Amino acid sequence: MTMKEERLRFALFGNLYQTRKSASIQKVLACIENHEAALYVDREYYEFLTRDQRLEVRAAEVFDGDAFDADFAISMGGDGTFLKTAERVGRKQIPILGVNMGRLGFLADISPADIERCMEELTSGAYSIEDRAVIEVNTLRCEDGSSRCEKHWPMYALNDVAILKRDTASMISIRTTINGQLLTTYQADGLIVSTPTGSTAYSLSNGGPIIVPGTDVLSLTAVAPHSLNVRPIVIPDTLVLEMEVESRSHNFLVAVDGRSVTCDEGTRLQLSRAPYKVKVVKRHDHRYFNTLREKMMWGADVR
Repeated sequence: MTMKEERLRFALFGNLYQTRKSASIQKVLACIENHEAALYVDREYYEFLTRDQRLEVRAAEVFDGDAFDADFAISMGGDGTFLKTAERVGRKQIPILGVNMGRLGFLADISPADIERCMEELTSGAYSIEDRAVIEVNTLRCEDGSSRCEKHWPMYALNDVAILKRDTASMISIRTTINGQLLTTYQADGLIVSTPTGSTAYSLSNGGPIIVPGTDVLSLTAVAPHSLNVRPIVIPDTLVLEMEVESRSHNFLVAVDGRSVTCDEGTRLQLSRAPYKVKVVKRHDHRYFNTLREKMMWGADVR
């Protein structure tokens, strides 16, 4: 690296519960240092590395919240850690590199063993960026008898938003409209609204479709619907969804990429495409369908 070249800056996030991965973490830290890159570390993860893992972390800065800037963000963990990193990066539009500390993931798909080659590719520009759509979730509070509503929150989901029953075994009713037109009232344990990124997660386990990333759609999949006629539906992500929930327990859960919030019965939810996308770093030799085939074990002899 010449004197005229600027150092790459990396913001590091990670899983605080992977206590037996110190060798892999050291490999990544050493690689960043060898390439003379600037390392900024999330404080909670820094304390985990230095106190619990007893690693030497040569950080240029330790930051809290969103008080950071970088050329790339590195997520050390699995897909769940990647989702948390995406939440923190938010609107900053910093590309995220997912280093998988366990089994191969859809989002965290870089092995620690490949980090040296990956770093060289980042330095030389031999990589690509995928834009992943995000769902914005708001609650609507309307004056009685008025169409005027105030928005509250918002929260953002890279994977999915799930509206779920709470406290009782009884199903909930979810009246769902799309751009003001009634779709149906779901009688079910819940409803999952998924992006293409999240289509291989909770939605898939409930019979939802696999959607290739980059497709500008959302899928709606009921959780244990009362009627067998209810099937998943795929809609353009330019449309706006609104939902009203009735429940015997008079409340329900809204899970946004796994972050759960309890809402009172009658709360109206509005889901729409967020005004930004999450940028995901992909190596040039990355093949989505290879990962899909491996994760789904398609073609494998499981006898």
